[in-house]
Amino acid sequence: MKRLHVHVGVSDLHQSIGFYSTLFAAEPSVVKDDYAKWMLDDPRVNFAISSGNHARKGIEHLGIQAESPDELSEVYGRLKAADRPVLDEGTTTCCYAKSEKSWIADPDGVVWEAFHTNGEATVYGDSPALDTLAGAPEAAKCCAPSGVA
Repeated sequence: MKRLHVHVGVSDLHQSIGFYSTLFAAEPSVVKDDYAKWMLDDPRVNFAISSGNHARKGIEHLGIQAESPDELSEVYGRLKAADRPVLDEGTTTCCYAKSEKSWIADPDGVVWEAFHTNGEATVYGDSPALDTLAGAPEAAKCCAPSGVA
């Protein structure tokens, strides 16, 4: 079963962790100096926040997190059928995780990622150049491959 992913850039990570922990009635499953993540089952969402150099305030991007390579393949097929430019990032490190991912922007420039996480990482990772996606905001930097920001 897939999971919705939302990534928000915040100005004060500690204050935002307190707010979202109260809102979700749950503590984050991952906390770093510049990042926190909640893997919630109700609602079924991977909700992440980040601060610092790689965080633009507000919604960074949305995504669909697949739980298996087969699910990811299914979602990739939908990306290709959407008739929009797709940035196939492939295997990458992002948000303290090792993942396989691709990116797309909707007709209004809202950036979406499709990914399957297969391990943890000790570094935040690089961002792709998401500006190559038609209509994608130049400021969209989080976890996107080089040449797409």
